[in-house]
Amino acid sequence: MRQLIPPSLFGVVLAAAVLLAASPVPTPEFPQYTGDHQLLRPADYREWIFLSSGLGMSYSAQAGHEMFTNVFVPQWAYQEFLKSGKWPDKTMFVVEDRGSTSKGSINKAGHYQTDWMGIGVEVKDESHFPEKWAYFNFDEDTKSASANPKAGCWTCHDQHAAVEHVFVQFYPTLKPVAKKFGTYKGAAEEVQ
Repeated sequence: MRQLIPPSLFGVVLAAAVLLAASPVPTPEFPQYTGDHQLLRPADYREWIFLSSGLGMSYSAQAGHEMFTNVFVPQWAYQEFLKSGKWPDKTMFVVEDRGSTSKGSINKAGHYQTDWMGIGVEVKDESHFPEKWAYFNFDEDTKSASANPKAGCWTCHDQHAAVEHVFVQFYPTLKPVAKKFGTYKGAAEEVQ
């Protein structure tokens, strides 16, 4: 014989389910901010989609030591880009900096990644930034950060990015998607 939930308990369970469904649950795949508008460092970005890696890339003629840069984007933003060639609002990119070396263990040639050196985070958030995009830097001890000055990263991305403010020209799996949707700026590939 089936037992029915008493009407009084059913109402409580139903109300709790409605409240849970209606309450937005913060997720680490969306930008989270402190009360003074600093971005909280994304914690689980290594579980996101890996876009690409660079070795020793520098946007100035004066290069420093060769680092690897690994780029990650949340799964949901990646899926939206595949459908439209555009980055949805609240997209975050994490550029993870790691040291590089060629000497170690059995390695005889080439480079491999070593210690974590920090991350840069690019955020598209129209409700927080008048220019839609903002850029942040985090080191090992930084839990939250203010946006970098507009004259730095924002200006460079505005002038040289292939899709909106994103250097899609360096992400070989996304370049054909952007070209298919007509969002790719080919001039971004011109050598300067």
